[in-house]
Amino acid sequence: MCGFVGCIHGSDGQLEKHREILDAMMKRIVHRGPDSAGYFEDEQVSLGFRRLSIIDLTECGNQPFYSQDERYVMVFNGEIYNYQELREDLKKLGHDFISETDSEVIIRGFEEYGEDVVAKLRGMFAFVIWDREKKEAFMARDGFGIKPLYYTNHTTDGSFLFGSEIKSFLDHPNFIKEFNELALRPYLTFQYNPLEESFFKGVYLLAPAHYMWVKEGKVEKSVEYWGKRFHDQTDESRSLDDYVKDIQDTMKESVAYHKLSDVKVGSFLSGGVDSSLVTALLKPETTFSVGFDQYESSFNETDLAQDLSKQLGIENKRQFISGQEAFDALETIMYHLDEPDSNPSVVPLYFLAQLARKDVTVVLSGEGADEIFGGYAWYQPTRLSDYYRKLPLGLRKIAQHIWHQEGKTPSRISQFVDRGVQPIENRFIGQALVFPDQEAYSILREPYETMMTSTDVTMPYYKRVKGQSDLNKMQYLDMNLWMPGDILQKADKMSMAHSLELRVPFLDKEVMELAKTLPERYRADYTDTKVALRKAAEEVLPDAWAHRKKVGFPVPIRHWLREEPFFTAVHDMFLSDISSEFFESDVLLQLLDDHRDQKGDYGRRIWTAYVFLVWFKRFFVDDKGACHTVMPHHTYC
Repeated sequence: MCGFVGCIHGSDGQLEKHREILDAMMKRIVHRGPDSAGYFEDEQVSLGFRRLSIIDLTECGNQPFYSQDERYVMVFNGEIYNYQELREDLKKLGHDFISETDSEVIIRGFEEYGEDVVAKLRGMFAFVIWDREKKEAFMARDGFGIKPLYYTNHTTDGSFLFGSEIKSFLDHPNFIKEFNELALRPYLTFQYNPLEESFFKGVYLLAPAHYMWVKEGKVEKSVEYWGKRFHDQTDESRSLDDYVKDIQDTMKESVAYHKLSDVKVGSFLSGGVDSSLVTALLKPETTFSVGFDQYESSFNETDLAQDLSKQLGIENKRQFISGQEAFDALETIMYHLDEPDSNPSVVPLYFLAQLARKDVTVVLSGEGADEIFGGYAWYQPTRLSDYYRKLPLGLRKIAQHIWHQEGKTPSRISQFVDRGVQPIENRFIGQALVFPDQEAYSILREPYETMMTSTDVTMPYYKRVKGQSDLNKMQYLDMNLWMPGDILQKADKMSMAHSLELRVPFLDKEVMELAKTLPERYRADYTDTKVALRKAAEEVLPDAWAHRKKVGFPVPIRHWLREEPFFTAVHDMFLSDISSEFFESDVLLQLLDDHRDQKGDYGRRIWTAYVFLVWFKRFFVDDKGACHTVMPHHTYC
């Protein structure tokens, strides 16, 4: 696991003090690779690399890597789990190797296969290969978007910057740091940025399962090399037991690949089936858990993690987090994320990674199981809804009209009749919904109350699976929006903040290819989620763990926001000039007061606005960097 930065020089050419600039950019991401640094520079490009040594701990594994004729230069972040097989294939084709690393397989493979090498890689990766002869760059990202790769030419001279984290751009003097006003309203609804463009104007994240060619500071070609659509038709002749056996075999293989390392490996463990299954298959020396021991017990799953660890004969280390620790760390958390994300689980994940890094350098975790095996409550059908939707659409619309005409207050029944006439495209935007579109619009000031709706964001993804079932559509949307935009961003950034490599065995190419074939009833049915996966887990887990309901990563935000000193901290932020730039502050303050007075639970709304303001202050007020900064309508000092 590593990090890299780079610049394809623009019209200004190689800048004066170019090495100092590159060093400053690399210092920003030293947490991604504290073990060593590497450089490549010529008149066209500058590359910087930070290494966290995992496989082949010798200097032979240092980057940048070169092709045998030194035409190509590569920087790479990630792990290639099938590198040993690829290495043997390439040796048979006449390629020589100077190291035992997985990194070298990529550039030797590029020499042999060109851009087709990406389809052969099984792992998590983001890499850039510079062609010194054609003066062009090839950039690629893994199929799920586990590893980030940002890029921009929003610079004063057309320089093309790229790297593992946006913050590295802040120390390039030609980068234009400017707030992307289009991102705020979608963020308030989704809790993360669901757009292709980041919160920094002109800065983009290469899409998962894509590669692109860059020449003269511009993207010349972008290609999707792998798809994650579920099969329209499945093999109905196969039984549940057949699929269960496939899942067991494939997950065992995936975990075996993911534990390859020359350093110590542990696992994150909660009370859910996903991390429990990974842990039972991995059998590490140590598992790690965090929780909150205040308020009701629903905020603490560490007892469950300890119980399972004991049954498996594994040491469990746990830590409890206080509200004060969470608030004190929030600015640092937002800095490492690069973009605001109000998913409450970001906070405990930061502390969990910090805890694990004291003992190990690599951890395995359970991210991705819900999206590919059908683990969210939204995915479950209900008999009543299925029966109701069999009625003619005209009758359902009449029922809806009558209900609303009588002026009944919003309730579960009104939601039921509304959903009964709406297609899934109009009622599902993913696993998070904080401010509904109109509410987001009502709290924003000009020009941030853009007319972009949540449907505008999701519809391009739905169009790709037009005609498929509702379940297939929801899972496809989550895998392409929610998972890379929220789940995997926080997993990468929170682990790397502590120089910890996080691996996700569920997000393996072969696991996904199997999941695509699962009939819907083996993903989610009337009584359960992850039907086939849970049954597969029975082989190595007690029934209580295999069938425990999903609870997420519970965080007591609603309690904190009713207490001191947290209420006052948020109140003061909502009164600030920064808040009045973006929000109707009186609306936010009223939400905060109503929440404290328990007139409603507005914790997620308040937290989402507060997190954004903490993020903006950190990057646009406190962090000057060496770049050109374009502030919004007011200037904050």
